[in-house]
Amino acid sequence: MKVREMVWWWWIYIAVAVQASIKGEDYVTYDGRSLIINGQRKLLFSGSIHYPRSTPQMWSSLIGKAKEGGVDVIQTYVFWNLHEPQPGQYDFSGRYDLVKFIKEIQAQGLYVCLRIGPFIESEWTYGGFPFWLHDVPGIVYRTDNEPFKFYMQNFTTKIVNLMKSEGLYASQGGPIILSQIENEYQNVEAAFHEKGPIYVKWAAKMGVELETGVPWVMCKQTDAPDPVINTCNGMRCGETFGGPNSPNKPSMWTENWTSFYQVYGGEPYIRSAEDIAFHVALFIAKKGSYINYYMYHGGTNFGRTTSAYVITSYYDQAPLDEYGLLRQPKWGHLKELHIMIKNCSTPLLQGVQSNFSIGPLQQAYVFKEGTGACVAFLVNNDATKNVTVQFQNNSFELLPKSIGILPDCQNMVFNTAKVSTKPNKRITTLTKMFNEVDMWKEFKEDIPNFLDTSLRSNSLLEHMNTTQDKSDYLCFQPNSTCPQPVLHVESLGHVVHAYINTIFIEAGHGSHDTKGFSMDIPITLIDGINNVSILSVMVGLPDSGAFLESRYAGLTKVTIQCSESYIYDFTNYTWGYQIGLEGEKLQVFKEQSLEEVEWSEIDDSTNKSLTWYKTTFDAPIGDEPIALNMSSMQKGAVWVNEQSIGRYWVSFLTSKGNPSQTLYAKIVGTMCLAHSSTLLEIY
Repeated sequence: MKVREMVWWWWIYIAVAVQASIKGEDYVTYDGRSLIINGQRKLLFSGSIHYPRSTPQMWSSLIGKAKEGGVDVIQTYVFWNLHEPQPGQYDFSGRYDLVKFIKEIQAQGLYVCLRIGPFIESEWTYGGFPFWLHDVPGIVYRTDNEPFKFYMQNFTTKIVNLMKSEGLYASQGGPIILSQIENEYQNVEAAFHEKGPIYVKWAAKMGVELETGVPWVMCKQTDAPDPVINTCNGMRCGETFGGPNSPNKPSMWTENWTSFYQVYGGEPYIRSAEDIAFHVALFIAKKGSYINYYMYHGGTNFGRTTSAYVITSYYDQAPLDEYGLLRQPKWGHLKELHIMIKNCSTPLLQGVQSNFSIGPLQQAYVFKEGTGACVAFLVNNDATKNVTVQFQNNSFELLPKSIGILPDCQNMVFNTAKVSTKPNKRITTLTKMFNEVDMWKEFKEDIPNFLDTSLRSNSLLEHMNTTQDKSDYLCFQPNSTCPQPVLHVESLGHVVHAYINTIFIEAGHGSHDTKGFSMDIPITLIDGINNVSILSVMVGLPDSGAFLESRYAGLTKVTIQCSESYIYDFTNYTWGYQIGLEGEKLQVFKEQSLEEVEWSEIDDSTNKSLTWYKTTFDAPIGDEPIALNMSSMQKGAVWVNEQSIGRYWVSFLTSKGNPSQTLYAKIVGTMCLAHSSTLLEIY
């Protein structure tokens, strides 16, 4: 009798435990049609929103607007250089609070795709790698290299364990249904020869063995090892994706680019709502079941976080613009498409697909379920004219380059090229002018000479390795004497300022598409010793490509042509170096440091190539986004209330003669007083 009681109670305990566990958890698996959550196939729309590219005050609104737009999943990268600025030192505060961001997504009933990487590219400085990796002995990034694999695994494990500790994986009842390891590695895999495929297998195995309880993906990686899912990135994955590398994996699109990143000197890329909708519908018609919009909200590259030449505003043409405002008709048209697709999800996920030609450039994709449910996609690939097609004994007119959706295979209810949402326009209202001289104070940077420097070298030092990404600025100073001089400078950096005896003489720069540039400057020297000072400037670090750790930036050649027959070559010469600016070291953008330097009234001197300005102002009442119009400035950086809102470069004009960006910042919420500091480089 006692034995039977013991067996009975043990059985009850196990049964209750399993039932409770199932009730609180989402089990995520997949088959050849889709992700499967709690036993149900899912057709999912996702939107990329990167937590450090907006403020915590904005997260709830951004996620809510994405949900209202028909998004089921929020996808984000994890930014290694923000979270581990020094080895073993972690930061998850403020805009870096990944856990808070994911919990906000969960609170609004959406899922999460967590792209750990930890290489992310993303037009983010150094591809998301912390620069201290560069100094690890023997390291080679993103290959079968033990030092790199050690630190990559360490950080990946840190993030996974953090998510587990907060119960954020779906297997624990949390919102994370997908994780990503690496990022578009196939773009560089061949450069590493036989070590590339070995690294791919290692990275996949490392991720899977962390036992997150949810699937892992590798984007643009056709050799992604089982069980990792290979996915597509691009604008037209319905046309370009070769499909999963196994019939047991679903067809997924992790980056559908809603526009494109913009660089200084470049015009914005405008991708129409019609084009996005066409390619989404085509991907679904070809059995796609997961589509992520990159970006759904781009946001702001605060501080010095952009990669080379990328502007501070990120994907402003996304369905939610930089300020979190709806960009119409993109947001509304995609919302209507999402509703239409989701209403057809049962035959799309359970039915049998067939496809056949209905014209020279026209195709039909049909899904039929055993219950009789049917949905059809009628595709017109002719971008020049309307076309009338026959389908199931009915005639349908298709607009140029469009897809008509028939949720019952009889009535066309939606056409991707027919937009009913009215376009809107972002309107700015002038609330404050800063055009009075007495509103500003200035602090001029001293241009160091050779004797002021403590760092010396007998050759030109590489810029990034020397500054360790602590500053955009590196000043070079040789001593020189020379008659009839012309200064020649060659650089693989981004910007150069040249000074003779502390007097600014000229500046030059490269561009996103031109990796190097040169300058030839007639100069005047005084009798005796002259100081030539050259300020090398980076506007973001590179973010992609093989052997990132070996990339060179900065000055490559400096000469002074003294006469037609004599050139004084300073390339292998004793140089003095100053890393960064005095204002950066003193942190003059912080309120407690304002008195560390002597601020003066604005003067009319022409020698203002490196000048700090400060002012204070009362912020407008209300919670609308506030932007600073920097169109009267040239190049530099801006801080508001001690927070860097990014670099500006309005003097770098596009081919149409326009600045790439004039409005800066995204100050949300009320402020009693704003303290603004600006660094200006004159061109």
